[in-house]
Amino acid sequence: LVINAENVGFKAGYVYQTLATAGTAMTVAEIAKAANITTEEVLLGMGWLLKEGKVKDAEGKMVLA
Repeated sequence: LVINAENVGFKAGYVYQTLATAGTAMTVAEIAKAANITTEEVLLGMGWLLKEGKVKDAEGKMVLA
């Protein structure tokens, strides 16, 4: 797993697109499966999106803000 701004940005994009396509709140595991990335990569992407205010927690699941 490479951690740099470019790679984390791509993972954030995968997470965002997965949530946008689903149109509903999803768990980390659900996002990982749907986006075909690891749970660690989902967490990296979610951190980026949380900082930007683009996702939020909804009862233990993530949803677009």
